[in-house]
Amino acid sequence: MVYVKWVFIVTFWLLVGAFLHYTLPQHDIARITDTYEKRVDPGENSWFWAQADVGTDGTVPNRDVFFIQTRQDDGDVMVYRNEDTGWGWPPYFKFDTSNLQAEAADLRSTADTPQWVVITHYGWRNEFMTIFPNAISVRPVDSPDVRIIPWLNIIILVTLFALFWAVRVRWNRFWERRVDPALTRMGDKIDEKRFGR
Repeated sequence: MVYVKWVFIVTFWLLVGAFLHYTLPQHDIARITDTYEKRVDPGENSWFWAQADVGTDGTVPNRDVFFIQTRQDDGDVMVYRNEDTGWGWPPYFKFDTSNLQAEAADLRSTADTPQWVVITHYGWRNEFMTIFPNAISVRPVDSPDVRIIPWLNIIILVTLFALFWAVRVRWNRFWERRVDPALTRMGDKIDEKRFGR
């Protein structure tokens, strides 16, 4: 029974961690090698695609999606999709997909004359399931060694931890003051009925 409890607890926190890792913004430093547009038919992986662009009716099953191809300092390749999040989840309120694509195209560079950029994104890259992280913003930086402090993530995680701690403390107090005494009284009454007579 103890193992089941711990399996449940570990599974719960793994899901919470995966949700936060997917949703919170991440920053990659890379060199943009190309930008393009491609017709996409989301299928089994449709959960990992944003809804149709804001301003379109969204009834067509396929749509054109912008992509940004990059190469990181260590030589790894990363491809980002560039879709509006609109008013949906995650709440980035991104409506400037076309502008971001123009900025990314303007920042393209070669290995001989690299222009490094910070790409803020959310999501994961999975080649097997054809999942791409969604680019939120692009800005140039001087070198690939720039240190980026994720202030927004720090604030969100500290706030979530404080809320969790506050709820946990209040729950424990409620349990100690209300539930434990009620269970003790109930147990005493059962004992009286069982053994008192």
